[in-house]
Amino acid sequence: MSGATGANGARRKPIVAGNWKMNYGPTEGREFAESILGDLIAIPQVESVLCPPAITLTAVHAVTDGAVKLGAQNMYFEARGAYTGEISPTMLQGLCTYVILGHSERRGYFGETDELVNRKAKAAFEYGLRPIVCVGERLEDRDANLTERFITTQVKGSLGGLPAERLSELVVAYEPIWAIGTGRAATAQDAADVVSLIRAQLAELYGAEVVAGVRVQYGGSVTSANIAEFAANPAIDGALVGGASLTPDFVAIVQCVAEVKG
Repeated sequence: MSGATGANGARRKPIVAGNWKMNYGPTEGREFAESILGDLIAIPQVESVLCPPAITLTAVHAVTDGAVKLGAQNMYFEARGAYTGEISPTMLQGLCTYVILGHSERRGYFGETDELVNRKAKAAFEYGLRPIVCVGERLEDRDANLTERFITTQVKGSLGGLPAERLSELVVAYEPIWAIGTGRAATAQDAADVVSLIRAQLAELYGAEVVAGVRVQYGGSVTSANIAEFAANPAIDGALVGGASLTPDFVAIVQCVAEVKG
């Protein structure tokens, strides 16, 4: 298996997840998934995950049928109840393997806090889902040299109290918000520095041996043109891809990760 070494000498398999965000309804999503499915299946060295909108999950699930993993873009922490517009973990069972939690857009546009993200992550594990938990600092934090403080707070607040025996199922996505749509690009060294910080904070919570099995992705305007420099770092286990996941460039990103991780 490709990837860096995790706990007990096991290898962390690279993972590339495509976050379709608010794009592709059921018909479009099914057609797009069909168009790239064969190519993704042909790259078994990397775990590919498609994350359509909730309304599209069933249609894409019917096409992929387990050949490629699916993820939801969000969920609530309650199993059922009077929460209009929300999606429960029980609704995702059988459709998804993964669920993205705490994405910067959820935090920024919808006011999601570390505490809320933490409750969702715990619920994901409780109901057999694997959380992809996003953390990342804003431009003002970066410019004020507050990256370490901000990331430390996010990691401890969002990822504390999880079942240690399930940590190998956790994925953390580092999103440098300051490098998305600002004209300022993150370098591979920028990403590696923060990924090391994330791992160090997780090690304080759970111990280094347990955390060695946790996969950490990079997510910040990822394309096939820039993924190689990030994937080359052994501490970075793949990518959370936004806009490029809506095009065949997603396959090229997965293929590049497979080749670099070799």
